[in-house]
Amino acid sequence: MKALSKQTRSIKPAEVEKKWHLIDAEGLVVGRLATIVANILRGKNKPSFTPHVDCGDHVIVINADKVRFTGKKRQEKTYYKHTGYAGGIKGVTADKVLDGRFPERVLEKAVERMIPRGPLGRQQMKALHLYAGTEHPHDGQKPEVLDVASMNRKNKVAA
Repeated sequence: MKALSKQTRSIKPAEVEKKWHLIDAEGLVVGRLATIVANILRGKNKPSFTPHVDCGDHVIVINADKVRFTGKKRQEKTYYKHTGYAGGIKGVTADKVLDGRFPERVLEKAVERMIPRGPLGRQQMKALHLYAGTEHPHDGQKPEVLDVASMNRKNKVAA
């Protein structure tokens, strides 16, 4: 039997093993999906998690345009941005973003705001691959399918 160590092991960047995960976002709740994706990107689901090292995995999300909001959030939730000019605050509802040209940005922003800001956070966000349809160019990486809907009954909203 091995004796228990009383030292915390800090993983080095060269020791990190990155996997690939595939998530089908159809019918999934945005916030719940974003927390799961953010934890995988940061590596918090691994026992070797080290806060100052990018030890997270790559995440591929397909059908990002078919995510759901609960309640009236789709019509009432507003995303704000500022042009840089005086009085230049612009707002767009989640409904318009999802029906617009880049519907995957709803999920991208939700995950981005759960990742720490700074160089490490930007590096971790590069491991997120979002696609509005069912096709993705990452078949060569052999991603393992992650069924988020079966993790918790609240993760999926009925039509």
